[in-house]
Amino acid sequence: MDFAKMPDGLIPVIVQDAHTGQVLMLGYQNAEAQRVTRQTGRVTFFSRSKQRLWTKGETSGNYLTVVSEHEDCDQDALLILARPDGPTCHRGTTSCFEQSQQTRYPAPAVSFVAELERLVQRRHQHPDEDPKSYTASLFRKGMPKIAQKVGEEAVETVIDAVGGNLEGLKGEAADLLYHLLVLLTASGLSMEDVVDVLKQRHTTISGGVRRE
Repeated sequence: MDFAKMPDGLIPVIVQDAHTGQVLMLGYQNAEAQRVTRQTGRVTFFSRSKQRLWTKGETSGNYLTVVSEHEDCDQDALLILARPDGPTCHRGTTSCFEQSQQTRYPAPAVSFVAELERLVQRRHQHPDEDPKSYTASLFRKGMPKIAQKVGEEAVETVIDAVGGNLEGLKGEAADLLYHLLVLLTASGLSMEDVVDVLKQRHTTISGGVRRE
């Protein structure tokens, strides 16, 4: 990074959730903050108000664990993909960019699927956290029941698709996707594993995409 290019030696750092793609916050780093970030694996900034280094989560425990760093083309701004341990904003919201008049997830709609998967995984890891949880109850019933639900929802999805029932199709497809996330989690897999397979089946050539 070209810290010398900036008058105060600080570069802007955008932090994005590595799982959902949601933009979480904006902060600033100097060379020392970047060094500490790389050494500890936790996003550390330079506080312009306190005039010192501060690690995000040092008070709340909601750390941002670095997954990867990406410099911009001029080397005077940085994008960090991170795994948040909890709400990023001090107000308790997922993102510092969430406002009351906005939707809850100011990010591409597909990121909600990642958020849903994260909740499903939590229910799997902590089944007694919410005894009334439908997801937890599915995990308790085991793979045969989960697989049965995926099959049922797949059939209902097909029926509505063939019948041209678009409203029904949206609901059934949502049910199918949810139960598929449960099935993958119960199998020790994730949506990322599935996407990796899709990526492997496609090769970018001459600016186009070829199905292998």
